[in-house]
Amino acid sequence: MVLRVTDMGVARGGVPVLDGVSLALGPGEALVLRGPNGIGKTTLLRAVAGLQQALSGDVEAAPEGLVYAGHADGIKAALTVTENLTFWAQVFGTQGISRALEAFRLGPLAHRQAGALSAGQKRRLGLARLLVTGRPVWLLDEPTVSLDTEAVAMFAGAVRGHLAQGGAALIATHIDLGLSEARILDLGPYRAAPLAADDFDGVFL
Repeated sequence: MVLRVTDMGVARGGVPVLDGVSLALGPGEALVLRGPNGIGKTTLLRAVAGLQQALSGDVEAAPEGLVYAGHADGIKAALTVTENLTFWAQVFGTQGISRALEAFRLGPLAHRQAGALSAGQKRRLGLARLLVTGRPVWLLDEPTVSLDTEAVAMFAGAVRGHLAQGGAALIATHIDLGLSEARILDLGPYRAAPLAADDFDGVFL
């Protein structure tokens, strides 16, 4: 396994939203998290990524094995597309950005400042960062926001390429990405029980 989550409980704003979530991903596997808005998909991904503390449970993954892509594109507006990707490659200690440029068809935009890109182009650049991280497990929160149908297909192709090389992906999305190989985890059964009316301290945990 490259990622194992055991009996995880998470809260948003002090209110428990999910409890007892367990999942596992091996090399070449993708898992899609499903559930209505507000159920806790983003909160769960952030806890798995170590960006917020879980209420309970454990995460097992290789050190430096995870990379998280959330709603923000994480790009520098004053830098060009090439400069942005080169910056992130240096941060993660990897070399070469040509694969990232090709996967998201950013070659024609390589020397354009990121601030001058459209919303969809900025999203493609933000997602292209994944390909320069060298991290085996991608944690992706609604990755196709602002993408048109063609760009969604680019993203799906990038995920397939990552899986083919032994990577894994945990994805929260409402969009059908066409990844027939991906398993689905419905988070509905893991909804946390509501706090009791007299549980004054519970909302501060």
